[in-house]
Amino acid sequence: MPTSDFDAADGGPPPRVLVADALLPADGPAVPCPAGVLLAGELARAGAAHRSGPIPLPGPGTEEGVLTAVFDGPDGGTAGLGAAAAPDDPAAGEAARAAFGAWRAVAGVPRRVLLAAPRSFCAGVERAVEAVERALEQHGPPVYVRKQIVHNSRVVAELEERGAVFVDELDAVPEGAVTVFSAHGVSPAVHAEAERRRLGVIDATCPLVSKVHAEARRFAGRGDTVVLIGHAGHEEVEGTLGEAPERTVLVENAEQAAALEVDDPGRVSYLTQTTLAVDETAGVVDALRDRFPELRGPDSADICYATTNRQEALSAIAAETDLVLVVGSGNSSNSVRLVELAERHGTPAHLIDGPADIRPGWLEGAAAIGLTAGASAPPALVDEVIAALRGLGPLSVTEHETTRETVRFSLPSPVRRG
Repeated sequence: MPTSDFDAADGGPPPRVLVADALLPADGPAVPCPAGVLLAGELARAGAAHRSGPIPLPGPGTEEGVLTAVFDGPDGGTAGLGAAAAPDDPAAGEAARAAFGAWRAVAGVPRRVLLAAPRSFCAGVERAVEAVERALEQHGPPVYVRKQIVHNSRVVAELEERGAVFVDELDAVPEGAVTVFSAHGVSPAVHAEAERRRLGVIDATCPLVSKVHAEARRFAGRGDTVVLIGHAGHEEVEGTLGEAPERTVLVENAEQAAALEVDDPGRVSYLTQTTLAVDETAGVVDALRDRFPELRGPDSADICYATTNRQEALSAIAAETDLVLVVGSGNSSNSVRLVELAERHGTPAHLIDGPADIRPGWLEGAAAIGLTAGASAPPALVDEVIAALRGLGPLSVTEHETTRETVRFSLPSPVRRG
């Protein structure tokens, strides 16, 4: 490729590798390269600046450094991979050869995807995201959001582009500004601060988290020590602890539960974070019950329906696969629990924000791939992963549905339409 093809377009560092989004033969139709996002991800991990664009298939006079491959694709067609490094940049050429070689080695192989259902957005996440969207429509930007509205980097980035401003604490919000509380809930102290600063609050707390908050107040109000099972530092846990901090203790595992000391062992209740692993949480509750035989709990499970459904759906396919990919961000508790669940089934599993995070080595020998997404991951990300995998060769996709979700939550009253 001519060196001019690598000139910077926006004043930033020039892209030194061109990743093919299509291969162009001298005659005939273009060869699509949907797996280019995988190649681009490998280059990004190597620190190589790159951009996407069409690359001519090699012919007479092709410059050194152009790498292309065409192989059988989905639906009887063809697919390709391509990269071209700036000829005056040996380091870029080395990075391009390494990334291209790694992905070419696992391309052209038939695979199948077992798609878990339910997956992706739950009702509480849909409600929270829509609350921010409605607030932006009604008030215009900026709309402030305390913490991430849901734990997903794509969702946050897209809302930021539309004018949402995410802050860690309310002292970063101008007095009187429109402010959304995230789906994970907040403590009474945060509500009080918002009122003091006269913020226009839209509370997008998931109703199932609000249920746990109400239980914390009720259990503490009857004089119990409230044991909250959850992960220290998680925003949902921080909010729940704030409901009755003087009467609530946090335990993270069965060992802590078994060693817990309280003032009155006959008056102990438990609650759980809504996004925990069902099987592991049951072990913690058993340890608490062994420790405190009169232990009382919520009338219905605190772990939310969406978390449970996604775990059951993955459990139904994990043992049949060679690899599990979980779409979700690293700070998403329910997504991380899915990775751990697959691993307990004996299947290697990886958490990915999108297709660019997939590593070529994971696919070596992986004829069957399990695919799911945490409750805060947009469905479009799953579609993008499937499209990228289709770009590596013949791919069959089979959905395994264990239940159908029909839950819907009404929007917070300030953003409901009349």
